[in-house]
Amino acid sequence: MAPTIIIKCTKCGGLMLAANKQKTKRCPYCGANVTLQRAQHVAAANTAMEASELLRKIKSKEGFTNDP
Repeated sequence: MAPTIIIKCTKCGGLMLAANKQKTKRCPYCGANVTLQRAQHVAAANTAMEASELLRKIKSKEGFTNDP
């Protein structure tokens, strides 16, 4: 498995990056403490930069952009 993953928050459904070795991650949207083992893994990438770019594309397709 790749070192950086994109997961979906189990409470609000927000997408976020996490290191593959992490066990938990606090959701930046709702503040929930997410257990990565139970969270839905959306995608994975070899580097954090690749994962960040992939996350941006996924959010763009789902309509979550920063554009006004």
